[in-house]
Amino acid sequence: MFPEDEEKIAFITKYGLYCWRVTFGLKNAGAIYQQMANTIFEPQIGHNMEIYVDDMLVKRKVRRGHLENLNETFTWLRNSRLKRNLEKCYFGVTFGKFLGYMISERGIQPRQN
Repeated sequence: MFPEDEEKIAFITKYGLYCWRVTFGLKNAGAIYQQMANTIFEPQIGHNMEIYVDDMLVKRKVRRGHLENLNETFTWLRNSRLKRNLEKCYFGVTFGKFLGYMISERGIQPRQN
């Protein structure tokens, strides 16, 4: 979104005036965000990270070194002024769901509904 257009989607709350740089309600916002994330995290994608739009997975086959991977991710996030919702983040897990799949040390399997 062009900076001069940000005020067109601004809103006011009791906490102040806010506007988005990109809102996910716009037609191509997901594709734009994906392209931005691919650019920012290019050194990590396929190595120690996978990203699909705003879903991120920082990975490591062994526990040792995982903190360095997280630190690298947080550095890129901070430098890019991106934020994560900590209520949706999980750290140090050995299994979990990602994009409809269950991921564990045994591999990737479709999620059971």
